[in-house]
Amino acid sequence: MKIATHDTKADLGKAAAKEGARLIREAIAAKGSANIIVATGASQFETIEALIREPDVSWHKVNFFHLDEYVGMPIDHPASFRKYLWERLHQRLPLPPRLFCYLDGEGDPQAECRRAGALITQHPIDVCFAGIGENGHLAFNDPPADFDVEGPYLVVGLDDDCRRQQLGEGWFPTLEDVPRQAISMSIKQIMKSAHIILAVPDQRKANAVRTCLQGPVTPDAPASIVLDHPSCQLFLDQESAALLT
Repeated sequence: MKIATHDTKADLGKAAAKEGARLIREAIAAKGSANIIVATGASQFETIEALIREPDVSWHKVNFFHLDEYVGMPIDHPASFRKYLWERLHQRLPLPPRLFCYLDGEGDPQAECRRAGALITQHPIDVCFAGIGENGHLAFNDPPADFDVEGPYLVVGLDDDCRRQQLGEGWFPTLEDVPRQAISMSIKQIMKSAHIILAVPDQRKANAVRTCLQGPVTPDAPASIVLDHPSCQLFLDQESAALLT
């Protein structure tokens, strides 16, 4: 794993986006298209903003896959990750993407897992953009995460620490309003990505960063699994790196 620490969240986002864009260009040059995973949440604001500004990316040759979404979440809800990706990324791209596979949490979640899973299986992932949760989760795989499930997507329960993070980021008015289930990309599917770009800013992530990087690889710290990935880059700011020794 490569770790880079930056002075500010904006610097972190620019660096993560620059490296991700480089890898996307390489994939397009090698095979004519690129398949990428995109994450959401407050930790990804700066990376997504910088990514859409990266020059010379042939976005019309890129297939996008959605990392996770709440079960039962209407698309017009302020916390909808489909809404987030449309407003912050999809509609702002200078060229329309080849494919944008959103996760729809409003219907049958198991059927949606099968639909999106069948699609992503046809598109081996070149670059996965993701973060690390305050509880160490990767996507919505809260601890203890299932490292062995084979399906690309699964329905997961959200633990209280995860739900409190969503409340703290301002997406919901009360903890009771935060959904208790989500559709999440599986750990195994994330680990199949050729490259992983993790953007992890803020002091509130410092303990999770330390636990996942300096402890054992364990389902109790789900993001620790990236230590076993052959090409993972972690982008931190001074606050999120503060507890590393």
